[in-house]
Amino acid sequence: MAAAQAVVKGSVVSTYGNRAAPGLLGRRRATARMATSAASAVRISGSWRKIPFLGGRLAVGPRRSRPASRSLVASPVQMNFAIGKAMRWWEKGLQPNMREIESAEDLVDSLTNAGDRLVIVDFFSPGCGGCRALHPKICQFAEQNPDVLFLQVNYEEHKSMCYSLHVHVLPFFRFYRGAQGRLCSFSCTNATIKKFKDALAKHKPDRCSLGPTRGLEESELLALAANKDLQFTYTKKPELVPSGDAAAEVIAPEPPKLPPATKPLVKQGSQERSLISSGR
Repeated sequence: MAAAQAVVKGSVVSTYGNRAAPGLLGRRRATARMATSAASAVRISGSWRKIPFLGGRLAVGPRRSRPASRSLVASPVQMNFAIGKAMRWWEKGLQPNMREIESAEDLVDSLTNAGDRLVIVDFFSPGCGGCRALHPKICQFAEQNPDVLFLQVNYEEHKSMCYSLHVHVLPFFRFYRGAQGRLCSFSCTNATIKKFKDALAKHKPDRCSLGPTRGLEESELLALAANKDLQFTYTKKPELVPSGDAAAEVIAPEPPKLPPATKPLVKQGSQERSLISSGR
């Protein structure tokens, strides 16, 4: 505070003493003393260092960073991390004859287009522990039986369709074939896998079925069509009933003709007289 007042009055406070030099003469003396001094204290990089001062101007500015050597400069590297979608457990180990159903219409068409081929419909749920444990074995059966078609139905994605098909227990399987339609249906786990093996051995042999492929039963098709959550339409097949004209043309068979009744023969003469006399 005292130094500031001294500057205002025209005098300079010397850093080398407590005396104040008035006016311009004081400034010159102070400059001469700084020039003739052997060393001066300058603050560099946060510490005070003594350096020789020969009377020139000393410009102390902000610290500048030293340019890094070329060997230390790292060139920019573009790193692309391609994180793929994790494969879900029901997608692992799939065989060419295994396919997931996308809709009710897809299920109906797949069964219809299979012809005489054996079709196994596997109803599963992603959160079902039994379904997950059984999946590797189902994939093994599919690999060992390439002529059998395995259709997967995700219960969580097609819950309304499963309700219409009366599927309430998982894991659940249904076997279909040709004109015979549904062959069997059951639920099994790893502990009861023998059910699946027996059904596969029973229905696997090739059979020639007469007539068109049946697929789902008509009651199941009507239930799917009545479900408002599904975009599926089905028209009931008309029953073959004879019309009125055709029924009128049917002629009832005639009853067999009986021979005419024969009258008892009455012989006249001596025999008739003898009967009458015997009656008397």
